Amino acid sequence: MTLTFSGWKTFTDENRKLKPGQEPQRGHGYTMYHGTMKSNAKSIVTSGFRPSAGGTLGVGVYCSRDKQKAMGYPAFCSDADRVVFILKVRVGKVKKIEGAGVSLQATWHQNGYDTAWLPPTNGRYEEDCVWDPKRITIVGIAHCADAQLTAELKKEIKQTRQTQTSKGKCKICRQETKKPHITLRCWACRATICPFEIKHKCHKRK
Repeated sequence: MTLTFSGWKTFTDENRKLKPGQEPQRGHGYTMYHGTMKSNAKSIVTSGFRPSAGGTLGVGVYCSRDKQKAMGYPAFCSDADRVVFILKVRVGKVKKIEGAGVSLQATWHQNGYDTAWLPPTNGRYEEDCVWDPKRITIVGIAHCADAQLTAELKKEIKQTRQTQTSKGKCKICRQETKKPHITLRCWACRATICPFEIKHKCHKRK
């Protein structure tokens, strides 16, 4: 018995949204927020984040899955002068700073972790510190009282993301990749295909 087929369609579940109190899982990407001064917003979009020299969790880029946490930063900043970015963060290996983990509160990266996570306790919002800014992608604006600046930032974000993703995408499947995908020929219609394509419609088979 011979089974012949061509063409396919795949479905993926990318629902990785967590509540602020849930622990982030290694290797996943999450939506987070970062608050900054309005005057710094454009340079962050165009040049990327600069890690803080220090703080509760030591060196790194501070963000939170709780928007209200980001709305409180920078401290003593009015809402009119604050911009809150929506981020996509690839957390990598996460260290929970609680209990025995407190001993690594400022040295988690030196012990092999990519992100430190401080859970919410006693009315305090959850907080994350990411060592490598390249793990963070700005995807939108959660707060900006200046309509003109909001429009400018959204335009810059779109252009920056297009530039970044086009450099590391497979020309066939359009997925991000560090190494070129090996392409093949469809065994029926002979079109060039990539094994990672979400869908291939074979034009030869009905």
